[in-house]
Amino acid sequence: MPELPDITIYVEALEARILGGTLQKVRLNSPFLLRSIDPPPAAAEGRRVSEIRRIGKRIAIGLDNGVWLAIHLMIAGRLHWKKNGAKLATRRDLAAFDFDTGALTLTEAGTKRRASLSFVHDPATLDAGGLDVMASTAEEFRARLTRANHTLKRALTDPHLFSGIGNAYSDEILHDARLPPVKLTQSLSEAEAIRLHNSTRDVLQQWIERLRAECGDGFPENVTAFRPEMSVHGRLGKLCPICGERVARIRYAENETNYCPQCQTGGRLLADRSLSRLLKSDWPRSPEEMEDRLTASRSVPGHSPGKEKT
Repeated sequence: MPELPDITIYVEALEARILGGTLQKVRLNSPFLLRSIDPPPAAAEGRRVSEIRRIGKRIAIGLDNGVWLAIHLMIAGRLHWKKNGAKLATRRDLAAFDFDTGALTLTEAGTKRRASLSFVHDPATLDAGGLDVMASTAEEFRARLTRANHTLKRALTDPHLFSGIGNAYSDEILHDARLPPVKLTQSLSEAEAIRLHNSTRDVLQQWIERLRAECGDGFPENVTAFRPEMSVHGRLGKLCPICGERVARIRYAENETNYCPQCQTGGRLLADRSLSRLLKSDWPRSPEEMEDRLTASRSVPGHSPGKEKT
């Protein structure tokens, strides 16, 4: 799912192309995309773009008649910049917005239709109320973080607590802060909270700058949650760039958390909900014990690691 750094780059690319321009036509290719009927899409046509902003993980485009259109890309939605009149030729092509300078198209991979388009009079109705970490003080951050006693992973990704942070960058933030993802927010010391605040701002800013340099004057076409430059996210089994330990993972439903056992949990493996339920007391307590078990299993005649259930 595109998060704060990705959405920031999308907004900057759109500002360079459509700010001050006219939205000539809205073309919808999926009945599931539109999540509002008041105002109708027709109210946006023929109007000048007066502002573009990020609202959480949404991209909001304000028009000179007070109408806003807001796009939430969810997991698999992506934006593309094309020539005017670009065809919506496949089921992945959900919508096109024709401006006088070109066409903004919205696609979504897969069969699940989660991306959304809303037309509203007041963009504040789309705001979940999360704190903008980039503009926050350490005191504001800690107050929001400790409002309830959640795990750090859950707190960072809660849109009601913090704006624009999701699964990928929360992994990177917690690794940078050297904090375990399952540590409870109200158990943080003042020094740990300050460190987490600094890491959150630093990691997000570093990725904004990296993506900005990568995109240049072009349009962001390679938006992904999995990048080889990341330290832990999506890097299960690969080496931590700081200590050289292998990155571990815990999973819950469709979500996963990636972390370094050495940098973040003092050499302890966190129990994966599905695997630990299966293994119970046999769940390895350290990366070394996990490696010993894998080595032993590979020595069994006829064993094929590629067929091992996970």
